[in-house]
Amino acid sequence: MLASPYGVLERSGDPVRDRSRLKAIVEETGARLVLVGLPLSLSGRPGAAAAAALAEADALAQVCGVPVRTFDERLTTVEAARRRRERGSPRRRPKGAGAREGIDAEAAAVLLGAFLDAGRGSP
Repeated sequence: MLASPYGVLERSGDPVRDRSRLKAIVEETGARLVLVGLPLSLSGRPGAAAAAALAEADALAQVCGVPVRTFDERLTTVEAARRRRERGSPRRRPKGAGAREGIDAEAAAVLLGAFLDAGRGSP
């Protein structure tokens, strides 16, 4: 199996609108599951960011009509940056609108790949 990013959705500041946009993507693609990164601390303990991610996953489950799962996202950005360097991507981060999109999409692919490798890919 190959994990590749669909894209990056920038938050609009309106959670209802953002969830509606994600629901439309789920319907458009026929997705059977939504995966939400769970930002645990390096020790593996949940903190405020993890609590927010769990609350968002619950809210998404109410809207999307498919199962919503969370999965440990520790070090996904570090791994994504390593992969980009290996492919010869520039070391400097681009500035301006959408500057994080590339690394965020790559980190999402790392997260999805780890989730699938762990055998958790069935809804």
